[in-house]
Amino acid sequence: MEATTQPKSKSKRFSLGRTKTKLLSAYYGHPARDLRLICITGSTGKSTVAHYVHEILLAASQPSAILASDDPIKATLLHKFLSEAWKAKATYAVVTAPASSLEHDVFYNLPITVAALTDFIPAGLTDPDLSTFLSAETILFRQNPAIVVLNRDDTHYPDFSTFHGTKSTLTYGISSDSDLRIEHSQLYRKGTEANLSLAHTNFTVASFLTGEPNVSYMACAAAIASALNIAPATIAEGIANYTPDHT
Repeated sequence: MEATTQPKSKSKRFSLGRTKTKLLSAYYGHPARDLRLICITGSTGKSTVAHYVHEILLAASQPSAILASDDPIKATLLHKFLSEAWKAKATYAVVTAPASSLEHDVFYNLPITVAALTDFIPAGLTDPDLSTFLSAETILFRQNPAIVVLNRDDTHYPDFSTFHGTKSTLTYGISSDSDLRIEHSQLYRKGTEANLSLAHTNFTVASFLTGEPNVSYMACAAAIASALNIAPATIAEGIANYTPDHT
C-alpha cells in the first residue's frame, strides 16, 4: 500500500511560520526593537509608496533602509534585512507587505510603527478574493501598529475601516471625509502633481512618475510622513527625489 502525504493544515502552517519568525528574530538579536518599522500593504502601489517614504525620510535626515517588492517576502529575507538595517544604523525600515507574506505571518511579534493599506484591486484570476485578502491584512493590523494609514477612496474602505492605530489613524483621498485630502491633481506627460491639505495646511507634491494612480500613491506617502511629523516641504522634496531611474 502506498503511503499518502497529507497537506499541512492552515493553522499548523501558521504555527510553524510563527515559530520560524521567533527563531529568526532571536538569531539576529531582535534588531527590530531598535528600528521604526513601516509596513506598506495593498494590491497596488506598495513599492512606489515605499520608495516615496524612503526618499522623504532621507530628505528629513533620517537614516532609512528599504525592502520593496511586489513578490512575497519570506521571513528569512525580512529578518536578514532588518539585521543589516540595524548594523547600518538606520532609524527606519520601510518594507512592503504583500498579502501572500502576511498569510504566513512573517511580521509576527515585530513592533510596527506604521501600517499603511493602499487599496484592494484584484487584477487577475489568481489574485485573492476580498475575504482572503481581508483575512491576510487582519494578521498585520491586529499586531497593534502605532499608526494606521488607510485609503478613504478605496471601494472596500468600509471593510478596512475597523483597522486602527494605537496612537493615530489617518485616511487619505479625494473624499471630503479624508484626513489628508487630495484637493486637486494634474497629470502631465512626464509626471504628476497634487495639491494636498491636512489640518488646514495646504501643500503641493509632484513626481516624475506618470498616471492617475500615482496621485493616490503620493498622497499615501504624504499621509505616512505627516503622521511621523515630517514637514510638508520635506515631504514634497522627498517625493520629487524619487524617479523611475531608482527602480
